[in-house]
Amino acid sequence: MRYIPPISEIMTQNIIALNRDDDLETAEVLFKRNKIRHIPVVTGDVIIGMLSYSDLLRISFADAVYDTDEDVDTLVYNMFTIDQVMVKNVVTIPSTATIKEVAKILSENEFHALPVVDNGCLVGIVTTTDLINYLLKQL
Repeated sequence: MRYIPPISEIMTQNIIALNRDDDLETAEVLFKRNKIRHIPVVTGDVIIGMLSYSDLLRISFADAVYDTDEDVDTLVYNMFTIDQVMVKNVVTIPSTATIKEVAKILSENEFHALPVVDNGCLVGIVTTTDLINYLLKQL
């Protein structure tokens, strides 16, 4: 029988997260500094939403700013809160889910990241990039 590893083997455990009280300017700086596209929004260790870089692009001119430039359009960002922009009904997976299960969820939906939650607490995040990197190592 072929071994299909759990998602815990490829997920990111060093999570960059936001709180609902953070502002969107802080979110953009985190996206750019860390070269990421998805940030969980948490209260303590509990996920309450997910913010993607695409969510910011919908409300701003963030794509017109150079990736190394940390100046953002604060006027636009001050018009919205993280709560207003984030996705609230987040699909999550346990760390025991297999890579195959995660690939199926991501391929059937319009999102590219899944928070990994065990016992109600956020323990990681897995993205389509993580899956592609895993597959590349297998070839």
